Amino acid sequence: MLDRNQPIADEGYPFIVVPAFLTLICALLGWNLPTLLLLGLTLFIIYFFRNPERVVPGQPGVVVAPADGRIVYLGKVDSAPMLEGEALKISIFMSVFNVHVNRFPCTGRVVDSYYRKGRFFNAALDKASEKNEQAGLLIEADDGTRVACVQIAGLIARRIVCYPEVGDALEVGERYGLIRFGSRVDIYLPAEFEPKVTLGQTTVGGETVLGNLQ
Repeated sequence: MLDRNQPIADEGYPFIVVPAFLTLICALLGWNLPTLLLLGLTLFIIYFFRNPERVVPGQPGVVVAPADGRIVYLGKVDSAPMLEGEALKISIFMSVFNVHVNRFPCTGRVVDSYYRKGRFFNAALDKASEKNEQAGLLIEADDGTRVACVQIAGLIARRIVCYPEVGDALEVGERYGLIRFGSRVDIYLPAEFEPKVTLGQTTVGGETVLGNLQ
């Protein structure tokens, strides 16, 4: 699994190389307008795949936001992927301007996972949780609590990257994947979990505290 401290996520380089190369060719040919347009595209892709360091809270049992973005859903649901019974669901929508590197919400071990093909509705809509392409992890925290974290492709996202496999142990805030070009992450917690965030709040992946399991 890749969790590297570098300014650009590894997954971004294949997308950066082509427009950067075309920018150079156009510049050498003296084609000013195409050069400027391709340069702008190259810089945006570099910006999109930025991979900043984060200061992860150190208290035991902490649950952090798995993504940068805006909370578009916060409430209890009757069922959740890979979990039994009622759960608290927190959905974070990532626009194309947010950091798209996803981070592990709590210290624990991956005990189950799934990938499902689907549609590409706007990730800000509630139906994206059920209809869109997605990849989910079931995490067993140190105290035995189980948490589900689901990456969901958005309107123009076409690729979910999720590195952990069943049996992997990760620390809270550790990088574990990303979604390309606009998407959403849903996290499902115990129904009695007391959130420290509110609907509409902006989150910072790996730093914003959603609450505590202990």
